[in-house]
Amino acid sequence: MFNLLSDTDLTALILTFKLAAITTVLLLIICVPLAWWLSRMKHPIRVLIEAFLALPLVLPPTVLGFYLLILFAPNSFLGKLWESLFSVQLAFSFEALVIGSMIYSLPFVVQPLQQAFSKIPTNLLEVYSSMGLSLKQRIRYLILPLTKTSLVAAMSLGFAHTIGEFGVVLMIGGNIPGETQVISLALYDHVESLNYAQAHAVSGMLILLSMVILITTYAKIGSPFSMTHSKQESRSGQSNAGANI
Repeated sequence: MFNLLSDTDLTALILTFKLAAITTVLLLIICVPLAWWLSRMKHPIRVLIEAFLALPLVLPPTVLGFYLLILFAPNSFLGKLWESLFSVQLAFSFEALVIGSMIYSLPFVVQPLQQAFSKIPTNLLEVYSSMGLSLKQRIRYLILPLTKTSLVAAMSLGFAHTIGEFGVVLMIGGNIPGETQVISLALYDHVESLNYAQAHAVSGMLILLSMVILITTYAKIGSPFSMTHSKQESRSGQSNAGANI
């Protein structure tokens, strides 16, 4: 499959996987505590926060990319701060792709986690706390068993969504081969130059990779868009958590 790709396509594919992996790891670090906080928040302002975090789901990617490009520009506050700290400009860099991808894929990671955390009964948390278990023990014996499949779903959705990005990375990355050109932009170049044979090769490879990711995810945990697996996870997780103590 990969021998059908040109050297430029392979470089773009490697860069895409690197971007998706870094984005997914950073999103998990941010979204786990964020989702927990949202799941336990009772203030009405939570609706506004959830709506704001979900904006990338409905905004055209080019709109998000346009404002990120302005934010990352060398004459902006963030652009000047970044250049003073790292001696390189933020716009049209790999680091800009990471930041943009994190913002664009955040809803796909935080929402499954928030749904899973919200299903953990408060009285169960209080029981485990009254037993004298530390926070680390509560995470190990209660929270992780109840939410492990949702964690996998969040990781899979975040990783897969980052691979498929186009509008955002085009706006803030500049489509620079070897630096910011991801595989979706390489495909765009092939179509624009009427190189349909190579476009077919890249498209076919992306379809196959996407199917592998989805089939693996569905086989392990069921559909990440279904609420059924979350309910089953909650019931089985409670029994397993009790057995682990």
